[in-house]
Amino acid sequence: MKGQKRIRDYGITIGKMMPGKKNAITDVYGVKVGHCTIKDGGIQTGVTAVLPHGGNLFEQKVMAAVYVINGFGKSIGTVQIEELGTMETPIILTNTLSVGTAGDALVEYMLQHNGDIGITTGTVNPVVCECNDGYLNDIRGRHVKKEHVFQAIQGAQQDFEEGGVGAGTGMSCYGLKGGIGTASRMIPLGEKEYTLGALVLSNFGRMEDLIVDGVKAGSIIVDVEKERETEKGSIIMVVATDIPLSERQLKRTLKRTTVALSRTGSYIGNGSGDIAIGFTTGNVVQHYEKEPIVTIGMLSEDKIDGVFRAVVEATEEAILNSMVCAEPTTGRAGHTRACLKEYMDEIMKVKAQM
Repeated sequence: MKGQKRIRDYGITIGKMMPGKKNAITDVYGVKVGHCTIKDGGIQTGVTAVLPHGGNLFEQKVMAAVYVINGFGKSIGTVQIEELGTMETPIILTNTLSVGTAGDALVEYMLQHNGDIGITTGTVNPVVCECNDGYLNDIRGRHVKKEHVFQAIQGAQQDFEEGGVGAGTGMSCYGLKGGIGTASRMIPLGEKEYTLGALVLSNFGRMEDLIVDGVKAGSIIVDVEKERETEKGSIIMVVATDIPLSERQLKRTLKRTTVALSRTGSYIGNGSGDIAIGFTTGNVVQHYEKEPIVTIGMLSEDKIDGVFRAVVEATEEAILNSMVCAEPTTGRAGHTRACLKEYMDEIMKVKAQM
């Protein structure tokens, strides 16, 4: 977004379903995304914040779920989401060694906006997820500070940049520059149309395995680059929807993100932290609920296939957007990453012959 050339602008259309107006996770009403980017030579890192809605998240929680595909990760907050099926803070994305700082900052932010936490009511469950940006970033320097988390939250909006920004600043994907990417799909259900959006923090895969809409793009790039890499890295996939789903249905939906990963060429290696976390704004849980019995909406299981297709398409496109929107980057120790857009002409030539 924000004037960037995305994968559709190259003539690549992922799947069959229609995207939302922005083709972004923020097509889900109320969702906002903010970045804080930290770039200075060998320092290539940052923070990305995903806000499920514009109200008080602690008082008006959203129904949520987590699905761990491969658990090589250091996230905060997923245990309580797994148990209670709700989310009560923004989602913060950052690098692996800044998870503690980000969690502390998120707690401070929530305390500032909720004077009851820890006094007249319980504590709060901060949600932080990470990928390792150590190839391009001086990760040991722990350059992410509390104020960077605050900036990301406070700067959240509907239009935001993709690629090497925020938490994606120092990330790599399929041996190229990775980072933040997003996409969305519209889902007709009855007489209404609903939205599902995905946002990814991509930092995984081997270059020779990369697939772009059926084209074995990695083989084209490796022939140029003459290099091979081992499978390593991670991806965080955030899924948002306004469809009233139960936490069980959300988890079923998150499981399908695995298909999107495989469609881009990943086999989910031993050292990869592949985690999907999702929420619905269609079911809000009140912290101070007065009624002993509450009613929530739930999609008929017979109609859920459209949701499954939507999450696969949106996540696959988000991964490709995270790469094609990124710029070539030189970081720590002179390490460099080229970007996918440098090879799109060659990829499209092969695509035209298929």
